[in-house]
Amino acid sequence: MLEFRDVDTFYGELHVLKAVNYKIEQGEIVCLLGGNACGKSTTMKTVLGVVQPKRGAVVLEGEDISRLSTAERVRRGIAPVPEARRLFPRMTVYENLMMGAYTRKDKAAIAEDLERVYELFPRVKERLAQSAGTLSGGEQQMVAMGRALMARPRLLCMDEPSMGLSPAYVEQVFEIIQEINRQGTTIFVVEQNANMALSIAHRGYVLQTGEVMLHGTASELLGNEWLQKVYLGQAEATPAPR
Repeated sequence: MLEFRDVDTFYGELHVLKAVNYKIEQGEIVCLLGGNACGKSTTMKTVLGVVQPKRGAVVLEGEDISRLSTAERVRRGIAPVPEARRLFPRMTVYENLMMGAYTRKDKAAIAEDLERVYELFPRVKERLAQSAGTLSGGEQQMVAMGRALMARPRLLCMDEPSMGLSPAYVEQVFEIIQEINRQGTTIFVVEQNANMALSIAHRGYVLQTGEVMLHGTASELLGNEWLQKVYLGQAEATPAPR
């Protein structure tokens, strides 16, 4: 579904992603783990075309999309759920949801997808006329996920979905992520909460200072001694063993 092939990404002279390789197969949930400033959000921006790699390629279903615009990537089936939700706060919940379908013309299918969102997020349906900026953090996260689903994506890219949420909302959001995946959407999730991410993922990657230090199945990563000490506990973040 999606590959990074030896991707190098820069901000000016700052080398953020360093010969990074990822592979996400259709139907998977793949998580990207790592601490602050390791390159996780830059990865997501590179997937979406907000940042373009200086070297290497981003490949969607066999096609190099490295130079395509963000809008074109959305048209080809990639939809983001941004960090901190990024809703339109003065617009209603309904209007925010419909922004996800902005590039679509198939009215019957849009109505069908809206019903799907209501089934996944009953609380969102209860607040359709409410301004999005007045919702709680958990409710805003649900609207952001619903808005992305209105694009009918094949690949859903989620940036820190647990950020700022209460533990109860985190658990609920991750249960819904699993349900969306069961319904056929491939998911790439960037997350600091390693335990929660690995509890739902099929596979994962661990970034440190812009490099992939570990990758494997979720069970392999959960059993990795270094990962347990650094990301699943409170130990100091020493370099991963090569």
